[in-house]
Amino acid sequence: MVSRSASRQLGGFAAATLAWILCSVSMSLPQWRVWYFQEPMDSKPSMTLVGMWRTCVYHEERNSNILRACYQYTYQDTFIPLDIRVAQHLLLISSFLGMISMVSVVVALWKIYTGRLWKKATYNPFFFPGILNIIASILVFLSILYNYLSIIHKDGIAFPPSFHTPSLPDTQKVGIALAMATLSSVLFLVGGTISLSFTLPLHSQIHYNI
Repeated sequence: MVSRSASRQLGGFAAATLAWILCSVSMSLPQWRVWYFQEPMDSKPSMTLVGMWRTCVYHEERNSNILRACYQYTYQDTFIPLDIRVAQHLLLISSFLGMISMVSVVVALWKIYTGRLWKKATYNPFFFPGILNIIASILVFLSILYNYLSIIHKDGIAFPPSFHTPSLPDTQKVGIALAMATLSSVLFLVGGTISLSFTLPLHSQIHYNI
């Protein structure tokens, strides 16, 4: 049956949709790199979160209150390192490709369930969104790799004085946004693989040949 033949694509669509949501949300979060400072002072924060589009600095006051200040990036900021600039564009492209893929899958599913595809279809209608999802997966993975290598190499960032945070932390680790992006990359790959694995029902192909 047509509906049965496309049932796996619904699962792939769900995986790709979740991947797009995670990719979009992770871009807006500052927790890509978490910087810790062992001996906080008045001029030194206790923690700094480094994201794709903003940095959040946490200062601990003497009364144990935590003050948070976030600073947005702009394309004019020269202090942003190359790995963050590259990751910004890769994630934006991935989100855009994921959105196009979702629309393409919805159109393909609509044609299948309404019977508008089978009279002339001799190709996989999910091939295009499948390729887009796999490309998005690769781009998100490259963004993750850039940031992970920066954490491993303990790279610093020369923030301007207005950020009130040192350019190099005492320790740094992976943040939750990077973990979300990793899951997004995996789900994009799963959704794309399921789309590419779709095959036309045999009775449909026979009907076309006749």
